[in-house]
Amino acid sequence: MMNAVTWFEIPAEDFERAVKFYETLLQISMRCEVINGEPNAFFPFDEAEKAVGGVVTKVPHAKPGSQGSIVYLNAHSVPIFDQALAQVEQLGGSVVIPKTDLGPIGYVAVITDCEGNRVGLSTSKPE
Repeated sequence: MMNAVTWFEIPAEDFERAVKFYETLLQISMRCEVINGEPNAFFPFDEAEKAVGGVVTKVPHAKPGSQGSIVYLNAHSVPIFDQALAQVEQLGGSVVIPKTDLGPIGYVAVITDCEGNRVGLSTSKPE
């Protein structure tokens, strides 16, 4: 089955700050690469499985904002999800919609990142 989302880009003005925000928030390491003269930090994804991937990027045609598209990032587990929400503000972001129970689907929340982008977090419930 095809994924509805194939790629995402989260714009940043302060690239290094934004990368640190997401690495700390999601407890991940991002691979940084300059492409066409523009910095990109890749969220981890399985290229062999053709999984959905995305980047934090600093490009002239995109600016951070709180009213645009919303991308939901996988927080991996309920403990990481809860820890991420607890530290959003200390990392320079804010919680827009707190942890919301979607029944058997799991949990979601919406935050504003340190660059002003509205971003969703999601996790499934443990089985």
